[in-house]
Amino acid sequence: MIRAMKDSDGPKVLEIYAFGLKTRNATFETLVPTWEKWNAKHLLHSRFVYEQNGEAIGWVALSPVSTREVYKGVAEVSIYVDEKYLGCGIGTKLMRRVIESSEAKGIWTLYTSLFPENEASVKLHKKFGFREVGIREKIARLDNIWRNTLILERRSKVVGV
Repeated sequence: MIRAMKDSDGPKVLEIYAFGLKTRNATFETLVPTWEKWNAKHLLHSRFVYEQNGEAIGWVALSPVSTREVYKGVAEVSIYVDEKYLGCGIGTKLMRRVIESSEAKGIWTLYTSLFPENEASVKLHKKFGFREVGIREKIARLDNIWRNTLILERRSKVVGV
């Protein structure tokens, strides 16, 4: 079941995020933030958890890409699934839901920056019409290793057309 994320989901959301950090293929971040910092970074709308047996096992949320008014319809997607449930279609269901919600809230472009090695996430985004718009070569170092990122975006077919 997909439902709106609540503050009480914070510990589980951060636990799932910690797994992403551990893989070293999900984010450049190396420390799990506090719930307060995580919460402040993400938009209040279009945040969902996938719940099974009363437990959040995946989540999706949007972050603004800029505070400038002209970019109010552009948001960055973050999507994470508990390691025990990878490959079960949870990411697909969460992505479908966040796209619907984002468009209802006037978001015209969804953006993401992914490590090319994160093939499952690249495939998921492309499945939903995200297109590759570029590669940032050696954009930053993680564990003292230069990493590239793929820039993908999805333009809404219903908002701002």
